[in-house]
Amino acid sequence: MSPALPDGDVPPDDGGLPPSVVARSAGRAFGVYLHVPFCAVRCGYCDFNTYTATELGGGASLAAYAATALGEIALADRVLRDAGLPARPVSTVFVGGGTPTLLPVDDLVRLLGGVRDTWGLAPDAEVTTEANPDSVTPDALRRLAAAGFTRVSFGMQSAVPHVLAALDRTHDPRRVPDVVRWARDAGLRVSLDLIYGTPGESLDDWRRSLEAALATGVDHVSAYALVVEAGTRMAVQVRRGELTLPDEDDQAAKYELADDLLTAAGLHWYEVSNWARTPADASRHNLGYWRGDDWWGIGPGAHSHVGGVRWWNVKHPRAYADRLGAGRSPAAGREVVDETTAELEHVMLGVRIAQGLPIGELAPTARAAVAGLVADGLVDPRAALGLDGTRRVVLTRRGRLLADAVVRTLAA
Repeated sequence: MSPALPDGDVPPDDGGLPPSVVARSAGRAFGVYLHVPFCAVRCGYCDFNTYTATELGGGASLAAYAATALGEIALADRVLRDAGLPARPVSTVFVGGGTPTLLPVDDLVRLLGGVRDTWGLAPDAEVTTEANPDSVTPDALRRLAAAGFTRVSFGMQSAVPHVLAALDRTHDPRRVPDVVRWARDAGLRVSLDLIYGTPGESLDDWRRSLEAALATGVDHVSAYALVVEAGTRMAVQVRRGELTLPDEDDQAAKYELADDLLTAAGLHWYEVSNWARTPADASRHNLGYWRGDDWWGIGPGAHSHVGGVRWWNVKHPRAYADRLGAGRSPAAGREVVDETTAELEHVMLGVRIAQGLPIGELAPTARAAVAGLVADGLVDPRAALGLDGTRRVVLTRRGRLLADAVVRTLAA
């Protein structure tokens, strides 16, 4: 069961945006997120808006999905034009899910072609697709690269069979080095996604996964702590006592081990849960989220943000397809982000990246609190003093572990 959509205002049927978006979009990059809601198997920990590929029909089916999503791209183009927004080439495209590579390659190419034909792609556009290690072939990766994809993010999660089994992941971990090699041979940048804190995972298990990821030679790794959301099958297993979650000390030890090993291998953190070998290897699409850029989310349950207006689509693929088929926006709710909320989100997201948050952009009370955060070992003193340039709030490793506490202090 995926999480409930947030509360919000009822959006207009045509998806129209208020005039305020024009001024608030000035200077912002524009990205596109394409949600593919299909998986071969639904994992017990997952609360994303996903469905097994065989349970849906009509315009929501796997076979019809690309045509349905192209309908929202056409609607998005009309809405942005009607709002008076100047045309902006797309700087990043991210195809996520679900498992996007369950779609035929031709459909993924069609979706990217729809984005390119509608808005154009920036000359250096980053185009990423997520994939499972068992959902690609060398030929498919070559065809994606030839069509304009530049990056693939594989859901490795773990190299340890019993950990993958606890997560309901079905791929063979021995396949990961092969798919990384195939992708790099095709000319694609490669990222591996890992999860730590699975019930039953030891520190040695986690070390084994990190070392296996690094052995592939990838230039980007994401490492996320497992969060068990209410309503998932794993949450039920935990509640029944069938699984035991690790404590905070275990999670912290695993994060520190990841940072140690990844840094030693030449990858550097650029966001709390992400490490890249060079700035060019970082996920520019995700950086756009953290920096508050504009993006349009295509697909059921997808979220969008343009010029200070945020909205989200209906969750069920059938309802999504029906609305588009009737010429209506698939948006289920939306909100106009007020100045107070925007400032809070600017702090919350800005402190998570290694570039940090300029102290001059903080409220006076927050600026006064920075010295205490430095004294507590949560903020880098050199960055706070501006010894490397602009005075900034940059988290130490201890600060990364306690990022929420830093945000609460700066937002108080």
